Amino acid sequence: MDRFFDPAKKNQPDAKQQHLAKLKARRKNWLAVHLCLGLALGLFLSVFGITGSILVFHAEINELLNPQLLAVTMPKVNPVYQPLANIFQAGSSAMPEPARHTFTNYPRNGTAAFKLIYALPVANGATESWEVYVNPYTAQVTGKRLMSRSDDPIPYTFIGFVFELHYALLMGEELGYTVVGIMGVLLIISVLTGLIVWWPLAGKWRQALTIKARASTERLNFDLHKTAGIYATVVLVPVLFSGVYMDIPERVVPVLEVFSPVTYRYWFRSAPQADNQHITMSEAVAIADKRYPTGRTGWIYGATQPTSTYTICKDGVADTGSFLHRRCVVIDQYSGKILDVDDPAIGTAGEVFTHWQWPLHSGQAFGWTGRILVFLSGLACPLLFVTGFIRWQQKRRARQSLGNRF
Repeated sequence: MDRFFDPAKKNQPDAKQQHLAKLKARRKNWLAVHLCLGLALGLFLSVFGITGSILVFHAEINELLNPQLLAVTMPKVNPVYQPLANIFQAGSSAMPEPARHTFTNYPRNGTAAFKLIYALPVANGATESWEVYVNPYTAQVTGKRLMSRSDDPIPYTFIGFVFELHYALLMGEELGYTVVGIMGVLLIISVLTGLIVWWPLAGKWRQALTIKARASTERLNFDLHKTAGIYATVVLVPVLFSGVYMDIPERVVPVLEVFSPVTYRYWFRSAPQADNQHITMSEAVAIADKRYPTGRTGWIYGATQPTSTYTICKDGVADTGSFLHRRCVVIDQYSGKILDVDDPAIGTAGEVFTHWQWPLHSGQAFGWTGRILVFLSGLACPLLFVTGFIRWQQKRRARQSLGNRF
């Protein structure tokens, strides 16, 4: 009999069981972390998710709510934009003299108006933010509205309110962005611990990836939580990280630089000249167009301070060097010199990584498919919070019931 006895085989089942027991013990610890973060931040995740889903289609929603301001009629004959200088002049004429032109949003299609944003100093040191809308074909102002005041944390428009709630929880730029950025880091940990807890140690992948048919209410809630969580994780992790990057880039960029050099366009400054002569915003756009002749301008950041720069961002730039077709050009407001370009075709690995963050966060990196995925992942956030909370209550009641028996 001894020649058929193998001690290694005899101990093999025990070794596997011990290893599985260790994994289950570790998973129990991760479950505790996941539970604590979920209960503490689940409501905020729901807020970020719902507002994020709205913002995926913010331009369309804004135009639907304000057609008289944001929608224009495209001429049937010769639909050509007026010169930028004329459009900017029309916007400035609609504002009082102290107003500063801070930002321009190009029309996203042929039936949309220019959005020109102005900062207007008012009493008590406060600043008002106004949007002026200009028909690109006629250079006529279609209207304007007050968006927000620096001394009031609540924006005055629906989309503005959603933006501030999403990025700063209505706590103001300095404090709110920091708080939301920290929350984003903790939520990434929550999502990743959820992945660890979900992982099928026994290899039952089909059960882990599907919802059981004709299950009890308790089992259905559990399956909804785990299934929605695992599918949403694929989108939520990059979306959450990109949100952290946009809220607190001054904290994220130094970490990225450990692995690869990164330049950040907001770090660049214009060099004031003795004669204080500077180029106009429309001239800055012409410089960017010369650098990147293809594509269409999307955003223009104005140079409102002595050392600030113009930044022109263009979409749809034809370039075989990168899947992303968005380029931003940073320009000295005095000399017109190009100080930096956000160009993933020529950037370092760290810079390419940062270029991806906004397109990933908005879903625009993959067109309508990407936008819909981000929209659905946002809606999954309140579902995860509600089903997770219910699951916690169910287990809590079960433990109390068990304790009462003894």
